[in-house]
Amino acid sequence: MSPKLKDFNELMNSRFSCRAFLTKEVDQKTIDQIIKTAQKVPSWCNSQPWKVSLLRRETKELLCEKLLPSAKQTFETPDINFPERYAGIYKTRRATCGWQLYNAVGVQKGDREGAGRQMAKNYEFFGAPHVAIITAPKDLGAYGVLDCGAFITAFTLAAAALGVSSIPQAAIAGRAPIVREVLNIEEDRNVLCAISFGFADTGHPANSFRTQRADLDEFVEWV
Repeated sequence: MSPKLKDFNELMNSRFSCRAFLTKEVDQKTIDQIIKTAQKVPSWCNSQPWKVSLLRRETKELLCEKLLPSAKQTFETPDINFPERYAGIYKTRRATCGWQLYNAVGVQKGDREGAGRQMAKNYEFFGAPHVAIITAPKDLGAYGVLDCGAFITAFTLAAAALGVSSIPQAAIAGRAPIVREVLNIEEDRNVLCAISFGFADTGHPANSFRTQRADLDEFVEWV
């Protein structure tokens, strides 16, 4: 393995979805470095469709205040439809990830109240000191979203390279009208997700597990 690929592999291995953060803030220079690196990803015709709304502390607190009462809401209101269903291996992988989290934080099977409390932490951004809301132009459709996905991935990797942990949160997109109202997001943009970031609380049980990846023969085929 080449040194560069080895370094990249180690970086990929170090990244994880952080669900508990310290209160310590990330300095502005580091945040700028993360974003400047992330924006180097390719996009269709170099359109760079992502918009990053970094929340000030008071804005984050207001958004949490508006989101938390919706935690028990059973319906979603995303700008882009959520998956219709998870079936087969996708359902299995989703369930495995969910139970890894529940087992780590002590939520037993059938404990809907405990599961609900854990889900509600999404609307508190898991205590992260920093939140970025990512939006995409409606006119660019699925490919604009695809480009933004590349940016989100690069953001998490650039953050990891600087010792900053993060988690992209699609749950926030399910409350798009609330996010749009609080942040005054234009109607011609879709709310895609939040990226919560900061320094990981490494002693918190929610950060004690890691998800696995499929073997190549499960998803690679030569045609």
